[in-house]
Amino acid sequence: MIDKSHPHEPIEEIGHEVPSPGNPDLPAEGAVNVRDVPESLRSAGPQNVTMERQFPSQASPPPTDIKTQPFFWSSFNISPKRIQRGGWAREITADDFALSEEIAGVNMHLAPGGVRELHWHQTAEWAIMTRGHCRVTTLDFKGVPSVEDVEAGDLWYFPAGCPHSLQGLGPDGAEFVLAFDGGEQSESNTLLVTDFLAHVPLDVLAKNFGVPESTFRNMPLHSLWIFQGQEPGSLAADQAAVGAQPKAEPVIYRLSRSEPVRRNCGGQIQIADSHNFRASKTIAAAMVTIEPGGMRELHWHPNADEWQYYLQGEARMTVFDTGPKATTTDFRAGDVGLVKRNLGHYVENTGRDVLKFMEIFRAPEYLEVSLADWLSHTPPALVMQHFNLSAEEVASLAKGNRGIVPL
Repeated sequence: MIDKSHPHEPIEEIGHEVPSPGNPDLPAEGAVNVRDVPESLRSAGPQNVTMERQFPSQASPPPTDIKTQPFFWSSFNISPKRIQRGGWAREITADDFALSEEIAGVNMHLAPGGVRELHWHQTAEWAIMTRGHCRVTTLDFKGVPSVEDVEAGDLWYFPAGCPHSLQGLGPDGAEFVLAFDGGEQSESNTLLVTDFLAHVPLDVLAKNFGVPESTFRNMPLHSLWIFQGQEPGSLAADQAAVGAQPKAEPVIYRLSRSEPVRRNCGGQIQIADSHNFRASKTIAAAMVTIEPGGMRELHWHPNADEWQYYLQGEARMTVFDTGPKATTTDFRAGDVGLVKRNLGHYVENTGRDVLKFMEIFRAPEYLEVSLADWLSHTPPALVMQHFNLSAEEVASLAKGNRGIVPL
């Protein structure tokens, strides 16, 4: 009789790869299962080689993958651009990416002087600048104006209903990613000031602003959305013109300049939520930087889905769900990932360059559970019994929440 009490003593199964750590399921999964029958791997039908190269972990998954999950990958790279004189935008909403129920995303570029017209939304707008410089104007609900310039790595946040505008600055304009705290939000359902005024009778407009009706004779009859304007003057001049004052809760946060909450030789994590970016009441975020060969440790988030935006580099992520289900897929710059709340996952840097991506949550506070932290705060004897480890092996396990696995 075979002793089944220790995982290092394999259980023989006729016709199957032997179950073991790293290949636990019956029937066994992955290419390792068919070494003696190579024809099992033949894929000679019609193929899109470009797509297969994009997803090597889908074409040849690790043997730990099992069953399937809703596809948790999308990308701005496949989203059609709406282009106008002054800039462009492309979006990923729940209509395109059904798994993303809590967050909708927009990638936008404004040329120098390009204006995203005065507007407001039914949802809160959070953003990260990814390139260039942008002038941001807004008016809060107490009537306090704000005019600020932002650059790569900076954030802004406007609550639902807060009026604002954006304008690209020289020399290269601005590019940024917006995250709305509702998966259905779209650039096509924004409340635009030109649309509003075009649908108000002229006599009402004249009465509202205390001017003759003829004042509005050249008013646009359709929305501007994005248009080419003149580059603004100095920031100080614009601030003085509107009476902008320092705000108790600034709408801008310089995330890339903030002190990391986790940092080691493998990378770092910088966090912005309502604790340090007090205006951001409904969106929490982390900027994750991982060195080549590094890994975002095994963890999960208990308070919201994780909407990811990949800024640079190449990554591989496995997501674990009940069932069991485990699926691995690959990400590159411009891609979007989605991990439902409480699902275990990790992210590896699979490229030669530094990996950088955003973790964005519809929540006021950033929360995570680290598997290593949990186990290091569990009685050692209990950990030994769960994983059939010796006391010495348990003592050697990584301790605490490291965020990034050190190299």
